Amino acid sequence: MDSRLGRNAKDPTSDARGVLYKKDFWYTENLHYSRPHPRMAKVARLANSLACGGNCTLLDVGCGPATLAALLQPNIDYYGVDIAIHGPAPNLLEVDLLENPIGFDGRRFDIIVAQGFFEYVGKFQSQKFAEIASLLTESGTFIASYVNFGHWHPFTYRRYSNVQPFLKFRACIEEHFSVDRIIPTSYNLRHRDSEGKLTEVLRLGTDVNVPIFGSFFAIQYILLCGKHKDVGNIRLTRLMP
Repeated sequence: MDSRLGRNAKDPTSDARGVLYKKDFWYTENLHYSRPHPRMAKVARLANSLACGGNCTLLDVGCGPATLAALLQPNIDYYGVDIAIHGPAPNLLEVDLLENPIGFDGRRFDIIVAQGFFEYVGKFQSQKFAEIASLLTESGTFIASYVNFGHWHPFTYRRYSNVQPFLKFRACIEEHFSVDRIIPTSYNLRHRDSEGKLTEVLRLGTDVNVPIFGSFFAIQYILLCGKHKDVGNIRLTRLMP
């Protein structure tokens, strides 16, 4: 992996607003994610590859309208938790994930996904990592995403409450997990996923970190993580094309 991932000219942590949004905000905001976007499609592809055709369970942390479920293969049992659930279902749980521990009826999961979640957790980042680690099976995989805030265009979404250099985020996640692989969602300039179908297809295939060049772009990185045990080789082998 490139040692320059997340390199920043300055620490943007001070740009964080610190506001933690509640159900009334997310009930409307979640509707923007009713259609799959490039990051979600890539996460689904990784989860399907990890399952490798076998039966497994997946927990989607901050699932929103549970759009990810439609992209998963039928052998993956999907569960979702979110602060604002639009359509109640046995496999969906509505809970404030910052005021309450992450979990689902005492279950443990083979795959846990948290995409577009940690930019909004404020001071609770390490606590949420610990909670997720306790829910992951011994050979399971945690798939997390986080923005490269060291890109050339300094704008950050004003709703974010947890803004930090990518290397700082990675150091925190490594206190709870082993990071097996880091994959860019796409290379873009302004924290925007492409809406063009051709460009979207091309970007979904971009799994290579480009040294120096990549650190200047508004990339959302996907981190594939396991527990602090030497089981990563199995996961990585299954993920290779």
